[in-house]
Amino acid sequence: MSELKGMNIREFAQLLKSRRKRYTLRQFQEIEKFISRAKKKMERNKAIRTHSRELTISPEMVGMKIQIYNGKTFVPVEVIGEMLGHKFGEFAPTRARIKHGKAGVGATKGTKSKSKK
Repeated sequence: MSELKGMNIREFAQLLKSRRKRYTLRQFQEIEKFISRAKKKMERNKAIRTHSRELTISPEMVGMKIQIYNGKTFVPVEVIGEMLGHKFGEFAPTRARIKHGKAGVGATKGTKSKSKK
């Protein structure tokens, strides 16, 4: 892990699979800019908030607490080593899991004969 932290973004991109490597190499300036802004906010003890769900997680981000926007709220995420190479959006789901309630009277064949009141 300490070897990875010493790498810059271009060196780290060489360890990724082809699609992520290609994206990371094309957007490395944007990733570096995000990291520099995040470090400034950490110095001032401010929350690191972002709307950019497509940023690839690099070794310099490990240990940061980032709030990722999911379209409605900011989801707090702490970056750990297993997240390297993934995108922010993978850790802030945009759709809530649907929890259906119990079927009502008249909804099933077994309850058709029961009175509705």
